[in-house]
Amino acid sequence: MDSFFLIAALGGIGVALVSGPLGSFIVWRRMAYFGDTLSHSGLLGISLGLMLNIYPTFGLLLTTIIIAGLLYVLERQKLLPTDTLLGILSHTALSVGLITIGFMQGVRIDLNALLFGDLLSLEWIDVAQIYVVSVLMLSMIIFLWDRLLMVTISTELAEAEGIPSNSIHLIFLLIMALTIAISMKIVGILLITSLLIIPAATARRLARSPESMAIIASLMGCLAILGGLSASWYWDVASGPAIVVAAASLFVFSLLFKRS
Repeated sequence: MDSFFLIAALGGIGVALVSGPLGSFIVWRRMAYFGDTLSHSGLLGISLGLMLNIYPTFGLLLTTIIIAGLLYVLERQKLLPTDTLLGILSHTALSVGLITIGFMQGVRIDLNALLFGDLLSLEWIDVAQIYVVSVLMLSMIIFLWDRLLMVTISTELAEAEGIPSNSIHLIFLLIMALTIAISMKIVGILLITSLLIIPAATARRLARSPESMAIIASLMGCLAILGGLSASWYWDVASGPAIVVAAASLFVFSLLFKRS
């Protein structure tokens, strides 16, 4: 096994471990469009990082966190319906990012890798960053599990139990932003939400409890990573879309099982 394939597999699995439980909450709370908005802001973050001559990943992290905070504030203001607000922010961030990249002279950027991912280009330093962030995010999810679950079931019931639902929601958005930021290089800006949603949707058909759904979603994500990488290796196709197709294939296969 070539070293770059091993590096890619380890990096992908690192993201899948945290995307399973996170994706489960996204599915339960019907927040897929939030994920799209945060992922589209990633291109803006990278372009601003390059323009300001700072490490692009830092610009990516900073931008996704800012957008997550902005979403939280605007959502509470109720100036517009949430789906309308998300649509505006999502497409504006993506378009401004593309325009910014177009103005940069002498900077070579592989847009295909940014939009659709390039997992096979990971290096050991990228894998280390992925696992540091993944372990941190997974630890936070485990620590907040009961409160996140309560807020997901009923905001009113959570507040009656003394759980600060607004703070929990903000923390959840920040966890989502950081996870999306580290996933960018794996499946790309346009496909990140698929890695979060499809394994969780597959697990929903197979699980009998919230905890088992989160675990199964992580396993489905790992299988999708390995399956997509194998397809990319043998058939010379782009790794990001191949991972999403592998995840979708697992979902279709899960339809054969009747939910009890």
